[in-house]
Amino acid sequence: MVRDWVRAFIGLGANDGEPLKQIEQAFKCLEALPATVDLQRSKIYRSSPWQAQGPDFINAMAQIDTQLSAPALWVHMQRIEQAAGRIRPYRNAPRTLDLDLIFYGEAVVHSPALVLPHPRWRERAFVLRPLADLAPARIHHSDWQVVAGQAITPV
Repeated sequence: MVRDWVRAFIGLGANDGEPLKQIEQAFKCLEALPATVDLQRSKIYRSSPWQAQGPDFINAMAQIDTQLSAPALWVHMQRIEQAAGRIRPYRNAPRTLDLDLIFYGEAVVHSPALVLPHPRWRERAFVLRPLADLAPARIHHSDWQVVAGQAITPV
């Protein structure tokens, strides 16, 4: 069965190991996903940890068009994280790579494994700033007020 194309947005972050290299490698892995085309990249940003531990994060956003289902895309994203050495020793531990599915088209999903849109996307400057590079219409001006105190700068 061939699915319709869906535009998805994936947040990328890393603050352990070699974050910039890991983000670049993750972009390559996302571009190579099956049934996925037209990867667009945001600029790359540096942000202070927010509700997390460790050194500053390197963050970005990917936009893809895919025929993968949301759960299948999520499984591929988990594999990319694991290949980058992602471990989860405790909540909000430093990460070699963190991939978050922010939007999958206009889908609304509430399952034990996946919630869409990402439930905290409007609370995080490290999501809003890169998302604004690719899809500024998704962000309401009041969203910026919520994240006003969160430092984020281009790399």
